[in-house]
Amino acid sequence: MYNITRRAPFDDFFKDFGKILYVPSFAYPGEAELTMKIDVKETDRDFTVFADIPGVKKDDIGVEIDGETVSLRAEVKAAKDEKEAEATLYSERSYGMVARSFTLPLEVDDKAVVAEYRDGVLKLVLPKKAGSASRRITVS
Repeated sequence: MYNITRRAPFDDFFKDFGKILYVPSFAYPGEAELTMKIDVKETDRDFTVFADIPGVKKDDIGVEIDGETVSLRAEVKAAKDEKEAEATLYSERSYGMVARSFTLPLEVDDKAVVAEYRDGVLKLVLPKKAGSASRRITVS
């Protein structure tokens, strides 16, 4: 009887591929992704939103309210303080635009919104619009 085995010539090559071309992690750092993490709290009168946006100037933050939809955007700008004979060897900080939109259960009174940015956290107090109480729908 013959013993037949399947041969995959590339399997042997790729098995040790990582060992052959090993590059220390500091040479090619992974790109960090800009994110905006939020908490939303609700009381009888308003919603309070806390958004983590570190490294942003308050002039580079935008807030838009359209009914019950809240849109946040921020731009993290790179500092340009490198000297002529200086080169960046390693950088984990991310730069660019980050945006986030979410929908609240009730409409917001966009004329009474209070926004405050301190220590990398944006705090929004979003008062509920008068007369926009939730309705219970009966299923028949």
